[in-house]
Parts: sequence; structure tokens; C-alpha cells
Amino acid sequence: MLAKMTSLSVNLVQRYLPSPFVFAMLLTVFVLIFSMLGTGQSAPQMAQHWGTGFWTLLTFAMQMALVLVTGHVLANAPVVSRQLDRLARLATTPGQAIVMVTLVALAGSWINWGFGLVVGAVLARALARQVKGLHYPLLVASAYSGFLIWHGGLSGSIPLSLASGGADLERMTAGVLSAPIGVENTLFTVLNLSIIALLVIGLPILNRAMLPAIPTVADPELLREPKVEQMPRHTPAQRLDDSRILGLLIVLLAAVYFGYYFITNGFALTLNIVIGLFLFTGLLLHGTPERYMRAVQESVSGISGIVIQFPFYAGIMGMMIGANAEGMSLGKQITDAFVAWSTADTFPMLAFLSAGVVNFFVPSGGGQWAVQGPIMLPAGQALGVAPEVTAMAIAWGDAWTNMIQPFWALPLLAIAGLGAREIMGYCLMMLIYSGAVIAGCFYFLT
Repeated sequence: MLAKMTSLSVNLVQRYLPSPFVFAMLLTVFVLIFSMLGTGQSAPQMAQHWGTGFWTLLTFAMQMALVLVTGHVLANAPVVSRQLDRLARLATTPGQAIVMVTLVALAGSWINWGFGLVVGAVLARALARQVKGLHYPLLVASAYSGFLIWHGGLSGSIPLSLASGGADLERMTAGVLSAPIGVENTLFTVLNLSIIALLVIGLPILNRAMLPAIPTVADPELLREPKVEQMPRHTPAQRLDDSRILGLLIVLLAAVYFGYYFITNGFALTLNIVIGLFLFTGLLLHGTPERYMRAVQESVSGISGIVIQFPFYAGIMGMMIGANAEGMSLGKQITDAFVAWSTADTFPMLAFLSAGVVNFFVPSGGGQWAVQGPIMLPAGQALGVAPEVTAMAIAWGDAWTNMIQPFWALPLLAIAGLGAREIMGYCLMMLIYSGAVIAGCFYFLT
């Protein structure tokens, strides 16, 4: 039964899913039409919302790009790459390879979403070189499945936003919150850890069960590692570029800063702190500024889709929250529809489902938070639902439908050398399983 469903899913996606950039354009048109119909605004008015929103996420886009680049560089550090190659040699069958890459990607994404995407793709390539008869599209899809738990992990932008506090938090929650809520009340709760545990147990089993009888193996040329050129060290400038001492001095300076930060603030992770930790850890592991920058240059190509598509999704977000004279917007209509069906018992689950729907149009944790935070947190508060529960429902909804929203798969696909159509059919099955798990936890554990 699962094999038939998977085959149907793969065929449908390969036939009808457009490229990610075209997908963003189609969503722009879709939101434009439905916003005009739903709010009664004219095309010029919606164009103003779109144009105004187009540039509103540039700071967050830079943060997301840095998360990916620093994660990519860390995953490609020699010591990390060697360990991944050694790990790949432990798998001797396709089933073992699928389970291994799923677990490693889950662990990596919990630590840092950019690191998880990259380490999953790098390990998938290593496994494809080691294991004969391995179905490469499912292997890469399994690596992407780890991304499901990123918003329940240490780099989740919504729990980190809650932990940051301040005027931005008050604005994002329509005045419900101004004081920070620490990660012990979001990431390290029974609810969040239960969701993660069920995904860590179930996803490897599901992914292994989807192995087809006739595999599609990777092209050997696709898996060939690029040659590393050795830079000459004949001049003082070249020796300085390749100086371990200079790199260590900068890492030491960063260690002093981070040590003081954690002593002063406790385990208060913010997005910028996470980026900094990965940046300087990567510099330490690569050894010299020259080697680190070469790794950065290799990783930058993976963010091309993010760089050009982020403004389009920001424009979509602008139309989603662009209100008419009565204060009604398409985003508010979608959210209000879910709220209208809710009780205190069902609100967290329906908040999760609504966030999953909104994520199709705004595939950004920060953008999602901007659209739904000011609406959902006051509604949850009115029903007696704790703000941190509502916020984590939004966070998990954002992570959930990433499985069939191709935007965040772009960096991983760039490393793996595949297209979105080749993995999204498998990701659809992962979406169904994870949706049942997460919705059930928000219903029964809140």
C-alpha cells in the first residue's frame, strides 16, 4: 500500500510541480487574486502592498543566508567531512543508508537548520559513493526530512525571537508579550521534546519503507569531489592569508565575547548568537582565514535561490497582511477562520494547521511570525492558551509544510545535484506522517 501511494505521489509531483522560482511567481499571482476578492482592494492597492513588502525582510534574509553559509562551511570543515566519510562506511545496505542519513539530518537540523541541510546533503553524497544500489532521490529526500525539526531546535527563529524580548517582540505579538520567554519554556518542554522524539523514531522507519524495488542510482560524475588547490606561500601576504595564529586570535576574541555573553545572559540563544557560534567554530576547524574563505565561496552558490526568492516571498507577505480600510487582510481572514472554529482545547492544533497553510505563501519563520504572531497570540490569550504554546504551534506549522514547499530545499538540492521534482513526491509522504504526529501532540499534550 505504501509503495503504491509513494509511486503515485512521486509521479504527480514530477508531472505538475513547477520550478521553485516559478512556484513563487504563481503564489504571487494567487495571493494577489484572492486578496483582491477577499478584501475588496483594487489591483493598484495590492501592488502597493506587494511593493512595500518586497524589501521588508532584507535583514532577516541576510541572517538566513548567513545561517546557511556558516552551516555549510562548518559541515565542509575537513574534520567534519572525514567523520562523515567514516560514518558513511558503516552503512552496508540501502536501508541502513536511508536510516543513517535521516538520523544525522535530524540531529544536525536540531542544532542548526543550515548545518542540518548541508550535513545531510554531504552525508548523502558520501553514502551514494559507498553503498551500491542506493536510490539517490529518496536518499536526498531523507536528508531533507531532517529539516522538519529545525523550528523545534536551537536555531528556530520563532523560539529565538521569544527569547530575545524587547520592542520587536511586543510588536510581533500585538502587545501580548514584551518580556522574553526563555527556551526552557519553548524548546525544552514535554510538548516539544515529544514531537521531536516521535519524528526521530518514525521518520527513519517511514523513509526506509519507501525504498523502491528498482533504484535510481546517482551519476558518478555528480559525486566527484572537487580538487582542492594548494595556495603558494612565497610572499608575506600569502603567509598571512594562511596564518593559523591570526585565525586563532580571532576565535579567541570571539570565545571571550561568547563566554561573557552566556555568563551574563544564561542559555539565551538568539539568531545572531547562533550564527556567530557557527561562524567562529567553522573558522577554528578550517584553521586559516584563506581556507575558511575558500569554503565560504563554495557555499555561496547554494544561497542563490534564497537571495532572489526571499524578496518575492516578502512581497507575498506584504499582500497577505495588506489590510483594507476596515483592517481586513487575507492573512487575517485565513487565521480568523481557524480561530472561529477553535476552543481552548483545539486552538493549539488549529493554530498549527493554519500556520501550515500560511507557510505555503510565506516560507520564512520570521515572515510567518510577522503574519500570524499579531493575530494568533491575542486570540490564544483570549482563549486561555499560553503564548509560548501558540508561538510553538506557529513554529511547527511553518516547519511542517516545508516538506512540500520547495524553497528551503534549494541549498540541499544544489549540493546533491538534483531538482525539486525528484524528491518532493517522497516528501509528501513525510508531510502526511509528520502532520499527524505534530497535530496529535498539540491536541493531546496542551
